[in-house]
Amino acid sequence: MSQSELPLKPYHWSELPNGPVIRQSVEQALSPWWPRIFGYYMLNLGPLSHKIDKIGVGISKQYSLFDQPQASIEGDYSHLPIQNISIDAVVMNFILEFEADPYRLLREVDRVLISGGHLVITGFNPLSPMFVGKMLPKHQQEIPWNGRFFMPSRVKDWLGLLGYQVVADERLLHHHLLTEAKINNIWSHALKSWLPSIGSIYVLVAKKLETPLTPIQARRKVKQRNWSTAPSAGRAGHASNTHHSK
Repeated sequence: MSQSELPLKPYHWSELPNGPVIRQSVEQALSPWWPRIFGYYMLNLGPLSHKIDKIGVGISKQYSLFDQPQASIEGDYSHLPIQNISIDAVVMNFILEFEADPYRLLREVDRVLISGGHLVITGFNPLSPMFVGKMLPKHQQEIPWNGRFFMPSRVKDWLGLLGYQVVADERLLHHHLLTEAKINNIWSHALKSWLPSIGSIYVLVAKKLETPLTPIQARRKVKQRNWSTAPSAGRAGHASNTHHSK
């Protein structure tokens, strides 16, 4: 999919159906996690990620990155203009749905995240009432139904391949979002009790695992093969052979 063929993506919460309700739900779900995330630098991919409240987050500096001048860093998600392993946490609100190669984006995020860093992802769940909009022609070209909805299990598989542990996995808003939605709606609460996995919004928090020390083990094996049982004799013999070869 070329850049010109990418679907329209949201730059403001108001561009999402029931945007204020979605934002409030996401902020409420993530509020217990912000005090657990520490470090120096947080990268907010997209304006939606930048604008949510992160009360109590233990990060010194936050930067936003997207393709408009209002961003702290103007750039492309698939080619992050950021040094390797320099970011402590990355927030991605409704980004994967509108990317040509979402797994490539996750690899880029992995490149800039430190070991032990956190990745926060929210997205639209295809196994939810919200998928009704995908089947209605009048909504298929509207945000967010114009994007691709990925199964939360698929996103978790991608994270597993990259070496992440998912530490939080939650579904929000058991509602189709085609009409006005309310957080305390009795029918949404009932649906959440009966079928908790079909919430229209998924929230994932993942932690990048420490890299195993396999390169050190490999070097140790090479050294053992090169040394003889009598180091001094080995060095003398090697020197003698070199002298005769000349």
